[in-house]
Amino acid sequence: MANPTPRVRVPANAKKGEIIEIKTLISHEMESGQRKDSAGKLIPRQIINKFTANFNGKMVFEADWFTSISANPYQSFFFKAEESGEFDFAWKDDNGSTYAAKAKLTVG
Repeated sequence: MANPTPRVRVPANAKKGEIIEIKTLISHEMESGQRKDSAGKLIPRQIINKFTANFNGKMVFEADWFTSISANPYQSFFFKAEESGEFDFAWKDDNGSTYAAKAKLTVG
């Protein structure tokens, strides 16, 4: 599998109190664990099972994903901009790997 690539879209600027949409996508094949290889053996499940978003060190969004999640999962959520800072996004998969991205937001 290719190295999963996270992408995020966060507005660079927002007015204080504005509701903004955060969009995320990660390129990941998401093996369900229900398919068989050419020898007839089950291919082990390998999915991203947890997504978190923190802003200035405080969790603002969290999602647990399960077998039915699509390949290259997209997640969006809304956030009320009250102060400038940085988002930290993390995706965790079944083998314990974590993929991360950051984005800054300026409130003015």
